[in-house]
Amino acid sequence: MLSSNRRKNNIDETIPPAEPHAMTEPKPTILILCTGNSCRSHMAEGILRSLVGDMLDVRSAGSAPAGYVHPLAIRAMMEVDIDISGHHSKPLEEFLKAEVETVITVCGNADAACPMFPGQIYRHHWPFDDPAKADGSEEAKMGIFRRVRDEIRAKLEAYARERIGGRDQGAEA
Repeated sequence: MLSSNRRKNNIDETIPPAEPHAMTEPKPTILILCTGNSCRSHMAEGILRSLVGDMLDVRSAGSAPAGYVHPLAIRAMMEVDIDISGHHSKPLEEFLKAEVETVITVCGNADAACPMFPGQIYRHHWPFDDPAKADGSEEAKMGIFRRVRDEIRAKLEAYARERIGGRDQGAEA
């Protein structure tokens, strides 16, 4: 009876269960840093996650976190169907003991303040303008957020193609 129930429930008795270690293989962690962790790093985190799915553990942090994610960054990302509204600003110190394979800095201040992380192999410095410093009307500011989002996306699309191809072409740490 048990055998017929298994067949009925599409359980193949001849296939052994997966090895426990195969299910817990850690994904490489990519940490994206900027100063405030309110705009660029969150946009980059959302974009890279959308590009690589669950192949990588993508995180972001700041050297001097602002304590919030900028509402215009959230809005700019929603325009491209990426929701970062659940993100929160966090200090890079949260990751100092974590195994971080790759660090990507998206502003000059974070690059200068960036420590080495355990397990770090690669480091990229890709500076982008800070959209939070944009002046003008709400629509003018939104235009800057869109431009920076699109620049980040172009850079990360190229990076994701390399990663999916099995290599990281960054500078070794």
